[in-house]
Amino acid sequence: MSPTRAAYRPLTYLANPYSHKTAKVRKYRFIAARNATKYLMESEGLNVFSPIVHSHPLHEAGMRGDWDFWRRVDIEYLRLSEKVVVLMLDGWLESVGVQAEIKLAKEMGIPIEYLDPKRIE
Repeated sequence: MSPTRAAYRPLTYLANPYSHKTAKVRKYRFIAARNATKYLMESEGLNVFSPIVHSHPLHEAGMRGDWDFWRRVDIEYLRLSEKVVVLMLDGWLESVGVQAEIKLAKEMGIPIEYLDPKRIE
């Protein structure tokens, strides 16, 4: 059973790939998420929650960084979101987390937009 949306939805949820075998790629994806969050907040005036911006420092401190661990946390933020923005970094189509977030958003009736990372460079 999929979760239901909250009545009050103040957030835009930024989805993008994170997990990778190399730290360099994870760091790149974190920086891209940080920059996209900044762009969406400053240029679009959105109230953005980025699970990657939130969790990357925790992952570097030793906390798990995979979708299995973060799923229950991210669902709660999705419930509070008026829309999802997918940052189309390399790997987003293969990302277990991003694809799960898209699926959950569709199940909850949350509109989804796609953001080309070149737009924020």
